[in-house]
Amino acid sequence: MSKFTRALVAIGALSFGAAAVAAQSSKVTWMPPVPGTIVQQSPVAFNGESAASQWRAIISKQLVGSGNGQRFYQWYLSIYVPRQGAYRLRYQSPKAGGPLSHVEQAHGAKMWFPIADIRIVGTAQLMRPGAQQLVVQSHEMAADCGSAAVTIFSSKPGDSAGPAVTIGNYCDLRAKIAAGGGSIELTGPYYAANAALCCPTKANVTATLRYRDGKWSESPNYFKFE
Repeated sequence: MSKFTRALVAIGALSFGAAAVAAQSSKVTWMPPVPGTIVQQSPVAFNGESAASQWRAIISKQLVGSGNGQRFYQWYLSIYVPRQGAYRLRYQSPKAGGPLSHVEQAHGAKMWFPIADIRIVGTAQLMRPGAQQLVVQSHEMAADCGSAAVTIFSSKPGDSAGPAVTIGNYCDLRAKIAAGGGSIELTGPYYAANAALCCPTKANVTATLRYRDGKWSESPNYFKFE
């Protein structure tokens, strides 16, 4: 078989694989439906399940209004579990609190706040071997630089899921799963107790978040537990 023929076969296989994934995704039933448009999704083995029974974490957004050439969205974080032939909702922010707030229109203006940004960082085995936790970072703002958070989600009793721990910071906070997956690197500006938002005590620092002996710890202690 020539290189050209092998390339055509490879391209055909990739195309078939992509079509199969798309067909499978189109058959998924979400109960209730995912609000708005799906932006990002990730499987999560909260309880160490096989691939066929993994949960799904979904970031979506829904247009709430527009003005002055800008569009405003309500963002959602939804967590579903496969049960009885469908994916069934077990957690949703902002309905259940969590990292997102309900968007509201500014009085007398075609503007909606807070303006949000949220993404799934990934999954990692942080609390016990064989079971994954979901790592999410978010940011909301209105008049100033706003606030940021990194939230770790885990399974909960009663076939549910929810936040295990939330770390917050002014203006910015980013998360990275450390090599090996046993901890989280948190990066952002550090504000001492008397520091103004304009002037962080240190512009960019990194701390490590770990779960040991049944509790979460941060070292150094730059950011606040919420």
